[in-house]
Amino acid sequence: MNELFTKLGISEALTAGLEKAGITEPTEIQAAVIPLALSGKDIIGQSATGTGKTLAYLLPLFQKLDAAKREMQAIIHAPTHELAIQIHRQAEALALNSGITVTAAPVIGQVNIARQIERLKDKPHIIVGSSGRILELIQKRKISSQTIKTIVIDEADRLLDDNNWASVKAVVKTTMKDRQLLLFSATITPAALERAKELAPAFQTVTALGTGKVPVDITHMYMVTEQRDKIELLRKLLASLKTERALVFINNSDAIEMTVAKLNYHGLNAAGIYGSSVKTDRKKALEDFRTGKVRLLVASDLAARGLDISGVTCVFNLETPEDPQVYLHRVGRTGRAGQSGLAVSLVTRK
Repeated sequence: MNELFTKLGISEALTAGLEKAGITEPTEIQAAVIPLALSGKDIIGQSATGTGKTLAYLLPLFQKLDAAKREMQAIIHAPTHELAIQIHRQAEALALNSGITVTAAPVIGQVNIARQIERLKDKPHIIVGSSGRILELIQKRKISSQTIKTIVIDEADRLLDDNNWASVKAVVKTTMKDRQLLLFSATITPAALERAKELAPAFQTVTALGTGKVPVDITHMYMVTEQRDKIELLRKLLASLKTERALVFINNSDAIEMTVAKLNYHGLNAAGIYGSSVKTDRKKALEDFRTGKVRLLVASDLAARGLDISGVTCVFNLETPEDPQVYLHRVGRTGRAGQSGLAVSLVTRK
């Protein structure tokens, strides 16, 4: 049995489960966070996209949970439906592979709340979801916040912004003072850091090498063209690169439908996903992309958070992002877990 994880304090059952998933060596952020998390410290973990932050908190969480107790013991906040579902799937896979009977339930907004309430009657150990819906269910007394021992805030820079701060803070305030707080993100803004300290002043900050930088396994290119020629240039690039699966990012979600229509007109087999998508449409687009039915997934920046789809060899920026950190989140959808990737930006001279 591989000893690298057990040396960090992870149990043999979890280590065996990781091996079943082909994971034998901890990433830098995992090696730094796991011992501190097991010791009960409040942590801010900062590391580039695709470096294994989810397992950095799931492993110590599984280790500390009392699976024999039928009670809710952890809350994981996620800013998007996609990330919440992804975390939930990873938790279920870890439980299955390790044989540890930890249960998890996704609780996200814009979804039938009655079904979620019914599922919560089983007292899942881990609640994963959006802060607004979690707060609503706490207020309805459907989530027992008094038994919560750990709160994870994934993509903390997003969840501690002006749009989400109030609900995240309210959820944290309903829990006991001795609960553990774990925050993770690729980037931590000064404003987010100040708010994190308001929640837990004694945070320990863990920064893995390369945080805030573009991952080294990605090749970056840009091509200058006229705005009207971008679709045609993208079509030619896809043909010459023989790209089987790629993400295409634009800035304005209102233009996604038109972009998808243009790509499909040229026979490129595209689907779109963005923040205001109907849940069923978003789920179908992601599933079709994962299974290869759709070659291109057109997205706004909201979808760049938390998307983890294997086999994405290329990311195209059809429009230049307005913030350099947004570029980081976009291109981080390729070149993950040691694989190489390509990021191509189509830019105008302006």
